[in-house]
Amino acid sequence: MAHDLISTEWLAAHADEPDLRIVDASYKMPGVTPTAIDDYRQAHIPGAIFVEIDAISDPDTALPHMLPLPERFAERLGALGLGNGHRIVFYDANGFGGATRLWWALRAFGHDNVAVLDGGLKKWRAEGRPVTPDIPMIKPTTFTPDFRPDLVRDSAAILANLDLPAAQILDARSAARFEGTAAEPWPGRRQGHIPGSLNLDHLTLVDPATGTLKPTGELRSLFDAAGVDPSSPVITSCGSGITATVLAFALHQVGHSKVSVYDGSWAEWGLPGPLPIEIGPSRRN
Repeated sequence: MAHDLISTEWLAAHADEPDLRIVDASYKMPGVTPTAIDDYRQAHIPGAIFVEIDAISDPDTALPHMLPLPERFAERLGALGLGNGHRIVFYDANGFGGATRLWWALRAFGHDNVAVLDGGLKKWRAEGRPVTPDIPMIKPTTFTPDFRPDLVRDSAAILANLDLPAAQILDARSAARFEGTAAEPWPGRRQGHIPGSLNLDHLTLVDPATGTLKPTGELRSLFDAAGVDPSSPVITSCGSGITATVLAFALHQVGHSKVSVYDGSWAEWGLPGPLPIEIGPSRRN
């Protein structure tokens, strides 16, 4: 797999290769019905398994879908039949977030042979390609993690960055949520953003007609307009660590090599407490 953004044409041509694994990583907010797994049971790409993001997350925190310890991640991935020798393609039926979240998570645990299906299930179905309700058998295997802490940031790292800025913080939420004029969907969170952060709504990176990621030239223009310095490290953030990975994936596509994700994102930072917040537009704007 030469690239980690693959086309529906590529997947259709390579789907039967023995070392390829296709994963439906679709994500919906809690309470939305039908759920992502309900959708999967109705129709998915043939051969695809379903991975519930929360099922491979840290069970010992109240924060949503945080990365678990490497040992738990390895156990869950192996039980899903995903091993170090596999080429893994993730897709989302509802955009990019679920697929890019797992793309980032596997890379954080040392597995680079991962890709995201451009346009996801929406484009696959629009082209008349086959779907099925048949759920494939899973053959458990072994996954050996090699954790890369440089891809993950926590609240302590964000606080340290506020005191001595070494990285740009780029928020994937809508402008209204970023500026504090819209309520947060996560209950009990304050409104606003991390002080000094930049804002780029992840939805602007996607072509609304096709559901595909915009070309790299357009992506660079969007990052530039948001105030992102391509020579400086970036920490991406969002509501709960899902759409932040869309930004991370797009930055990866344009060749930005120093990108990490604030795993707790606003689900953690927005909790009542001493973590500082700002209201209003980005200082860059």
